[in-house]
Amino acid sequence: MKSSFFDPETLADAAADRFVEVATSCLVARRRLVVALAGGQTTIPVYQRLASPDRAKRIDWRRVHVLFTDERCVPPHHLLSNYRTICEALLDAVPVPSRSVHRVEGEWTPVAAADFYEIELRDLLGHRGMIDLAVLGVGADGHIASLFPRHQALTEAKRWVLAVHTPAQPPWRVTMTLPLLNRARNVLFVVTGREKAEAYRGLSRGEDLPASRIRPIDAPPIWYVDASADPDAS
Repeated sequence: MKSSFFDPETLADAAADRFVEVATSCLVARRRLVVALAGGQTTIPVYQRLASPDRAKRIDWRRVHVLFTDERCVPPHHLLSNYRTICEALLDAVPVPSRSVHRVEGEWTPVAAADFYEIELRDLLGHRGMIDLAVLGVGADGHIASLFPRHQALTEAKRWVLAVHTPAQPPWRVTMTLPLLNRARNVLFVVTGREKAEAYRGLSRGEDLPASRIRPIDAPPIWYVDASADPDAS
């Protein structure tokens, strides 16, 4: 399912509203909400809108668990930390219990951080590994989280979390893998910016990019795309 928007501001408002709808439904059905949040310039505006008082009050944040789809191997207060940017955009403004914010220990060695996060997520999610909502951006090369094109991590079949060396900066990352991301009950893609247009065209043509490998079990992903990323958007 794709929803098209003229500009990224309108898209961010609509994506935040969809987040609230999914959150409300999950909290009614299961009395808790587990969300996996990606960092990046396209998703941060969505989180900022979720922090607005009119939206924030519609979610019982005390019953929300926050996961991170990936993290750069930097300390938590580093300028490049996804944890830091998501806290500044959203988490510092809503009453999520600190024990329910499950950050990647990016200051550790990559393998140790990945191993610890795997244990933590399996303890939280159980053997089924069901995330209620994953919010994902798409890189200009079609990458998602820190799963990059042609990377060996794309073939992982068992692990939920891996340490990966990537072509981005900083190169070492910890990322969720496809076996976990594809267990999400709901996946919301946010795609904005002219630099994403080539990747989005490739996805539309069925090219084998990391983003095209997101095939959740319960429902197809929801795509929110602006006009600069998709010339057919209106």
